[in-house]
Amino acid sequence: MDHSGHGMTMDLPPFTLGRGLELSPDPFFLVGCLLALGLYGWGVARLRARGDAWPVSRTVWFTVGVLSVALVMCTKLNDYGMVMFSVHMVQHMVISMLSPIVILLGAPITLALRALPVAGRGRKGPRELLLMLLHSRYMRVVTHPAFTIPLFIASLYGLYFTPLFDFLMESKPGHIAMMLHFLAVGLVFFWPIMGVDPGPHRPGYVMRMLELFAGMPFHAFFGIALMMATAPMVEAYENPPASLGIDALSDQNAAGGIAWAFSEIPSVLVLIALVFQWYRSDQRQAKRRDRAADRDGDKELEAYNAYLASLQARGR
Repeated sequence: MDHSGHGMTMDLPPFTLGRGLELSPDPFFLVGCLLALGLYGWGVARLRARGDAWPVSRTVWFTVGVLSVALVMCTKLNDYGMVMFSVHMVQHMVISMLSPIVILLGAPITLALRALPVAGRGRKGPRELLLMLLHSRYMRVVTHPAFTIPLFIASLYGLYFTPLFDFLMESKPGHIAMMLHFLAVGLVFFWPIMGVDPGPHRPGYVMRMLELFAGMPFHAFFGIALMMATAPMVEAYENPPASLGIDALSDQNAAGGIAWAFSEIPSVLVLIALVFQWYRSDQRQAKRRDRAADRDGDKELEAYNAYLASLQARGR
């Protein structure tokens, strides 16, 4: 398959990490990443200008998340990913499973809700429209596990094992659309599970862990299927350029290994985030109970002690 329409040359030298990390910006993702960082920075600056605090850690998380998108889309990893299945799989795994997690830890929606100005009475500005979207039926559907888990699975099997992948790889807009899809799927899958931002679907912590593990086995099986295959399964990578010096089947098996290994990394990161959030939530609830006890003189404890005393009196 000829990928020259992507601004690619067919005589790329054999892949090395150094060559893969050379700058080769995709204009769409370059502008998108710069815009995301600029808007986030504007929001933080607006909060600080009025004396409000914003955790530095959230700014760091969001910046790292956006830069991880730029890493795989604005370097020659993107060029090599057009002709090497293994490099493409690195792009896919980072932009769908690593970048979303780190971006969500930056709480961009919370920042937007705090930084955007409130519109006048009877008017709807950006903040009001964002709130409407967050509380809409559409958002309740797309963040529900009955939707996100099948979407997560279909993005693997329904894309790579059907002609859709080859169709998207035939044009630059198709390739961009595919990468945006990977990023969007990762965001809607991980947002209800470990996102800091408010959302319409926010189950308990045990349910969040179950949602996480519901999709991971399918991801691992996908990687194993590529590793165990005895023939190339994706037409776009059947005939890699001779200048790369690679075998299509070996490269596909490597892609499967990358997909299988990556199913573990996000699971660990999300579990750590969930345990930390769970601990923080318990701490906040304990502080609220302590404040309530200080206000009412610990009436709940007094009532319980009175109940125990009544039981003791009846026992006599």
